[in-house]
Amino acid sequence: MVRKATLALGLAGGFAAASGLWTLYQRNSTDTIPYTVVATVDDVELRRYPRLVVAETAAPSENVAFRRLFRYIAGANESDADISMTAPVEVKSGGGTSIPMTAPVEISVGGPTSPTEAVESEPAADSGVRMRFYLPETFDIDTAPVPLDDSVTLEAIPERTLAVRQFSGRLTDDRLDRERERLTETLADASVPTVGDPLFMGYDAPWTLPFLRRNEVAVEVVSVG
Repeated sequence: MVRKATLALGLAGGFAAASGLWTLYQRNSTDTIPYTVVATVDDVELRRYPRLVVAETAAPSENVAFRRLFRYIAGANESDADISMTAPVEVKSGGGTSIPMTAPVEISVGGPTSPTEAVESEPAADSGVRMRFYLPETFDIDTAPVPLDDSVTLEAIPERTLAVRQFSGRLTDDRLDRERERLTETLADASVPTVGDPLFMGYDAPWTLPFLRRNEVAVEVVSVG
């Protein structure tokens, strides 16, 4: 019994170590979109982001959205170009927010599975998610490869300031709702005006241990600094 318990603990420790090393490798090998912290409000950072180009799609699920965008950066574009993935992934939703699975992505709702597991389906009206992959800084709206899939569009995002609250841990609908509420309450208490709805930004692969995850909720604010 003792040997079995020791073996189980050893395997768990080995998995944790391997996961931690993979997380470090992923973060070091994935470019993160640049920003400058211009102010802080309690535990919220006000970050100035430069002009960027995003590949965006609206879909009935994160799986479908992720697969479309992944195909685009993997070569499904008029230039047949492989495009480096960057962090984070941004996600928004028309309804609630669910769990984003793979980073880097910007999702306006929950989390995609791997591109090989996703099943394509038609978008449903007034539901689903809007997901964004940020393109590397080397691209502008004129030089970014044109998607072959009409459901994937390119958009130039002007310079903007985001209020960002970072947290770790396992992602659930309730946790995301609480973090968004804490973000908006902090800004309201400090009389910081916001623009639009909060979004989720994820940085880690789905197998990343909860305590190692970098999760962020963000909302655009009126430019400061």
